[in-house]
Amino acid sequence: MQLPKSFLLLLALFLLWDTTLAQIADSSLLTLDRLFGSREFSGERFGPARWIDGGASYTALERSKETKGGKDIVRYDTESGRRVVMVSAAQLIPPGDSIPLAINNYEWSKDGQQLLIFTSAKRVWRQHTRGDYWVVNLRTGKMQKLGGDAKPSTLMFAKFSPDARNVGYVRENNIYVQDLVTEGITALTKDGSPTLINGTFDWVYEEEFSLRDGFRWSPDGTAIAYWQLNSEKVPIFSLINNTDSLYPQIIPIRYPVPGEANSSCRVGVVGVEGGQTRWMEVPGDPANTYIPKMEWAESPDEIVVQHLNRLQNTNEVILADVRSGRTRIVLTDRDSAWVEVVDDFRWLDKGSKFTWVSERDGWKHVYTVSRSGDSIRLITPGAFDVMSIDNIDERGGWLYFTASPTNPSQRYLYRVRLNGDGMAELLSPAGQKGTHSYDIAPDARWAIHTYSTFDSPPVIDLIHLPEHKVVRTLIENSDLRAKVDMLKRRPTEFFRVDIGGGVQLDGLCMKPPDFDSTGHYPVLFHVYGEPAGQTVLDRWGASSNLFHTMLAQKGYVVVSVDNRGTPAPRGRAWRKVIYRQIGILASQEQAAAAKIIGRWGFVDSTRIGIWGWSGGGSMSLNAILRYPEIYTTAIAVASVPDQRFYDSIYQERYMGLPADNPEGYKNGSPITFADRLRGNLLLVHGTGDDNVHYKGAEALVNAFVAANRQFSFMAYPNRSHGISEGIGTTRHLYELMTRYILANLPAGPATGLTMRTPAGSGR
Repeated sequence: MQLPKSFLLLLALFLLWDTTLAQIADSSLLTLDRLFGSREFSGERFGPARWIDGGASYTALERSKETKGGKDIVRYDTESGRRVVMVSAAQLIPPGDSIPLAINNYEWSKDGQQLLIFTSAKRVWRQHTRGDYWVVNLRTGKMQKLGGDAKPSTLMFAKFSPDARNVGYVRENNIYVQDLVTEGITALTKDGSPTLINGTFDWVYEEEFSLRDGFRWSPDGTAIAYWQLNSEKVPIFSLINNTDSLYPQIIPIRYPVPGEANSSCRVGVVGVEGGQTRWMEVPGDPANTYIPKMEWAESPDEIVVQHLNRLQNTNEVILADVRSGRTRIVLTDRDSAWVEVVDDFRWLDKGSKFTWVSERDGWKHVYTVSRSGDSIRLITPGAFDVMSIDNIDERGGWLYFTASPTNPSQRYLYRVRLNGDGMAELLSPAGQKGTHSYDIAPDARWAIHTYSTFDSPPVIDLIHLPEHKVVRTLIENSDLRAKVDMLKRRPTEFFRVDIGGGVQLDGLCMKPPDFDSTGHYPVLFHVYGEPAGQTVLDRWGASSNLFHTMLAQKGYVVVSVDNRGTPAPRGRAWRKVIYRQIGILASQEQAAAAKIIGRWGFVDSTRIGIWGWSGGGSMSLNAILRYPEIYTTAIAVASVPDQRFYDSIYQERYMGLPADNPEGYKNGSPITFADRLRGNLLLVHGTGDDNVHYKGAEALVNAFVAANRQFSFMAYPNRSHGISEGIGTTRHLYELMTRYILANLPAGPATGLTMRTPAGSGR
């Protein structure tokens, strides 16, 4: 008997639905909804923690059991673990209100008797740095909102004076001091405007120097040193918001592109009583130099600044007398490519010397420099890079730092004598391969240790140093680890690929869980490739890792490779070989690696794809446009198609000025090669991106149209660089990418193909 077609159709739909339900219920398989439509794979939260009493105790935020929706600030005795609620959520309910303050951040006064709470935070560019501040007096229980009758959420960077009598803050580009006893407010600057910026920064300083908080209390609390930027001559870039009102809104941003006018910058000192600012006599044109660091020089009489020329290949350490404004250069660091701003600058021996980090011997090392600049001593010798200074224990005579001498994808804690004697000592467990990070107490006896690998979520322990003894586990992430352990997956493999010329690139490889070495699989490269970051890191990457795990489950080999020019701990030459050729050398090396990997025995070289975000989006464009014979499919998210369109500080640091390197800017920009497009390309951009402007995507579209090249394009209205604003945006974006990959780079092993000769390690 022949069954009706309608019955067969219903049966097929039922079987498909039944299979779909089984997949949804299968906890070993990942779906987009599990990753981006729920918090199923969110880890446990800890902190923010604050060391107090030199490390004898620490405080942390914890959900209140007594006050709904609130958080308590809890104090733990470091050694015993004894727990005491220092400030309950009930104590943080403002007068006349019934809801406790939502704590975005908090700070203790030096004597531990007052608490400064940051709440109602609003985003400024990338981070939430504007909001309301409250001071809680622990002796009296009094709550005091700062700012007087200031509009809500307009204060920035509030912090106690050293004696905790005053709090300084920025409001609408002016600096104020508020007396906590009298509640009187003194305006230290009055000339702030949209283009004259006191105590904070313009867009490009914030983005490229990570500068937001632009003022510093003097050690004796009598004065404030601050940055002032004048952006009046910086060209305006206009963003268009088409979605939030009936008519479009124009959002003007002072945004300097390579070769155009920057903000002029200066630093000054003003007394807390107000009055005239004394400006420091920093040499050079303030519109063509940078001051990326400024601190008090362990004295109320001098401040210290780092001073960069516009090409950023010379960094001067300058001491400035706050009374006269006179300056003197005590150290100059130069490089034929570029120099890095030194974040790990610490004063030692009561201000008689300071730490300095330099690549002057070919490796990133720590030096101590006398205050006069006459004596410079290397204290971390060896063929390795110091990635960060984690603590300086002057009393014990130790420098604690992060490094990874033998594996650029990992991170470990070391210590070395401050006087430079002896060899560095590994403190992290040698058998725990992966990434170790530390929040070390001021006394260097204790640390909050976070450990993860690419395949395993973080565990956070309280440890005792230097023996690295675990005292207790603070965050185990047991639920998350259990979910991850249930996933159908193979261990991630780390490898090196030899691309010739003595160059070996680090890479990682994620294979399908049912991998068959006789099959021929498509490869999807995940790329970044620029000086701002690595992708080949043996640490937990949360949703990024799991998204690639999901693709591996669907039948893809997911690979990432770090070309030279990425900030791996492989020496100065490795990182700076790409100077004046961003997008050129890196894409050559990515293509060379892809060509070799395409000859691995289990790879189908006719199905090679690549995707990336931001600089990785630019790299993906360069890959498919410059090397169409290798890559058949690419996804470029929030990319920079033309390097002339990106900001001055970033692009000039690595490429020089456009007038001095026109061919480099041209040949490093994907738009130059738009007419070479042969494969499948998905271009994605947010129209509200203040960082990498939508203009670049439109220019690339025009170039493709002129060359009659077909491609796919998705614009997310009014979304910024992270393309995350709005309900369902992240979920939608990742489904868009997944569908595109599945449609244009078919998943799973191909059959009936000629076996390829394995290359490299024979994978």
